[in-house]
Amino acid sequence: MIEARRTVAIVLAAGASSRFGGTKALAPLWGRPLLQHVLDVAAVPGFAEVVVVLGHHADEIEGQLRWQSERRVRNPDPGAGLSSSLRVGFECLGPFPEAALILLGDQPLVRADLLERLLGGFASVARPIVVPRYAAGGGQNPLLIHRVAWPLAYDARADRGLGPIVRDHANLVVQVDVDGSNPDVDTPDDLAALEASARQTRG
Repeated sequence: MIEARRTVAIVLAAGASSRFGGTKALAPLWGRPLLQHVLDVAAVPGFAEVVVVLGHHADEIEGQLRWQSERRVRNPDPGAGLSSSLRVGFECLGPFPEAALILLGDQPLVRADLLERLLGGFASVARPIVVPRYAAGGGQNPLLIHRVAWPLAYDARADRGLGPIVRDHANLVVQVDVDGSNPDVDTPDDLAALEASARQTRG
């Protein structure tokens, strides 16, 4: 296990929201902006620092969220894709943190207990990447990556993020089984589906 106080959370929120048709990070969901859900969860484990990578719509986002102690950095070329935001996030980290936990700003269902599970899934630098495996399927985010594997982040390309890295280096990966799912919100229909699901759950 690696401790939260020795880990930095990096929240990637620099995208253009082109499929959403507006500033996705600020879209309201259950009374809070979409990105606010992710930031509020990232604040729970007690990370050494929470770094938020902004790009498109950065001024608007900065002006409308409820910030705590997050450090906000800007991707100077967000059009280069998710991989460029990853590099910006890693490049701003100093020598102290032993690991980074990468969260996507458009996954508002991410849970604090999941972040704790990922921290607890780290056992050794021989397998320095920890990812969730959701019972309901879906992508393997968020992701914990120990410092020894950070150079792999620089192999990420365009909007693929670390997914291909995880696939191509399976021997370095620990999978943690978790309930449910953690969907992206890419379109207004995705957002509406989350809201409808919540209504059904509440009866």
